[in-house]
Amino acid sequence: MSKKTIIVFSGDYDKLIAAFIIANGAAAMDDEVTMFFTFWGLCALRKPHVGGKTGEPKSALQKMFAGMLPHQAEKTPLTKFHFRGMGRGLMKRVMKSKNVMSVQELMASAVEQGVKLIACTMSMDVLGIDKEDLIDGIEYAGVATYLAEADEGNVNLFI
Repeated sequence: MSKKTIIVFSGDYDKLIAAFIIANGAAAMDDEVTMFFTFWGLCALRKPHVGGKTGEPKSALQKMFAGMLPHQAEKTPLTKFHFRGMGRGLMKRVMKSKNVMSVQELMASAVEQGVKLIACTMSMDVLGIDKEDLIDGIEYAGVATYLAEADEGNVNLFI
């Protein structure tokens, strides 16, 4: 069995689609896949905003980051042609017409296939994101864990 690792740094909708399509493809080929979500990529793992305070007290900057970052993958912007949010809707419409799964569906498929999703704890601290803010069933770790996974991988991607 081969091992693949993907660093998901970008929180852009189209890049999240690419990351999850690659992860699903590798998992379908019986490869072991680890996705390490850091900085803006953490948006993909956020729960829909439900309001209220969670976790540790935050600095003003952490509150600003946490408040400005999209709550869940389906709310992230496109890299290009965002058009103040309309671009994502247009992209979703074209994807649906071509039978391409949404980011949420791709993520669910990846989890079902055993893809390991890891949230970067250092990035969580910097951005004011608590474990309670993220979806259930993921792991939490730092860069040393990613590097250990990558050392064993035959393909390592940065998206």
